[in-house]
Amino acid sequence: MTGARGSASVRVRAPGKINLYLEVGALQPDGYHELATAFQAVSLFEDVVARHAPDFTMDVSGTVDLSGVPSDDRNLALRAARLLARETGYTGGVHLDVHKQVPVAGGMGGGSADAAAALVACDALWETRLSGAELHRLAAQLGADVPFALKGGTAIGTGRGDVLSPALARGRFDWVLVTSDEGVSTPKVYGELDAHRDRHRLDIGPVPARPSVATEVLHALRAGDADMLAAAVRNDLQVATLRLRPDLAEVLELGESSGALVGMVSGSGPTLAFLCLSPEHALELRATLAAAGHRARSVHGPVPGARVVA
Repeated sequence: MTGARGSASVRVRAPGKINLYLEVGALQPDGYHELATAFQAVSLFEDVVARHAPDFTMDVSGTVDLSGVPSDDRNLALRAARLLARETGYTGGVHLDVHKQVPVAGGMGGGSADAAAALVACDALWETRLSGAELHRLAAQLGADVPFALKGGTAIGTGRGDVLSPALARGRFDWVLVTSDEGVSTPKVYGELDAHRDRHRLDIGPVPARPSVATEVLHALRAGDADMLAAAVRNDLQVATLRLRPDLAEVLELGESSGALVGMVSGSGPTLAFLCLSPEHALELRATLAAAGHRARSVHGPVPGARVVA
């Protein structure tokens, strides 16, 4: 298929995510861990505009620190476009304009959202018309978080987080996010978790190879009950992230002492997520944290995954 047809440009918006629950299985011989996680897509978005071009190029802008974001083939969005072209036999190129709002290396899947948005945008621009299942298959080749950014909403992830099953979530959950300019290396966090478990193996006991999401989380989501969810959240990576970034512990304490139902590290961090009782409660907490000098913003979930927008 060639690039002569279709619209002049396509804009797609994809959400960042937080991990409401993350249980990490034991280290496997291949160096990876099985995961059991509950994702929720939240109202902090990445925008990708795709335009016809003879080659594959991109520009990156945004409201976050972009110093670590490549604009060549190391970028997941550009790799997504190339993958779609190879899979569909498309012989043209594309120029991607990526506008980022999700913190870079913040544990919120911003790069994965870019990749999901690029898949949807190029599929629409090139009129390749892949099914949802086919896009999901390509998304899984790009990274564990890309399929969820494609889907959005609330979902349970198993395997390496890329085997998704939908989770019913009623109503709206309000969060305050505190972001940081200093990212955290995900491989370092997993390495620190393995070291922590080894140091404390007598206290912790055996770690299951195949973890699962607690039923209490699913009940809380189905009920749309923020109090129930606050009592059920978990993040096995939090202890490792706080060891690498002990300054985050003080922010967690401030948020919880200022009225958050619960505060937690999202994914591998360093983004912190505070669950609130209502939109008004979230605005009050955001103001408190901002007054203390932290970069805070209120968001809500669940929201849809990558979608074409006007």
